[in-house]
Amino acid sequence: LHIPFPTPRLASTALKALQVDPELSPLVQRTLSTQTQTQTGEDAQVLRVEYRATTNRMLRVAVNSFMEGLKLVLEVMEQLDVDVLAADGQKSLIQSA
Repeated sequence: LHIPFPTPRLASTALKALQVDPELSPLVQRTLSTQTQTQTGEDAQVLRVEYRATTNRMLRVAVNSFMEGLKLVLEVMEQLDVDVLAADGQKSLIQSA
């Protein structure tokens, strides 16, 4: 999964918030990282998430759980983060992810 964020700080914050929850099953492995992209002269950041699982069902459950956590992180950022509040007129983070 590649999840774009408008700033590197927001991507780093999301990474820190999401990586504290380990996978519940030892049969599922998750790797989180950030990657900088340059778009029209501005730095944007992408949160990269890689999953490995022994079965499709375990993969689906793990990704669904991750997406719920990501949604919560994005909602908190959208409501409380200074960078997001200052970006008046931009589409919401939840719509861009």
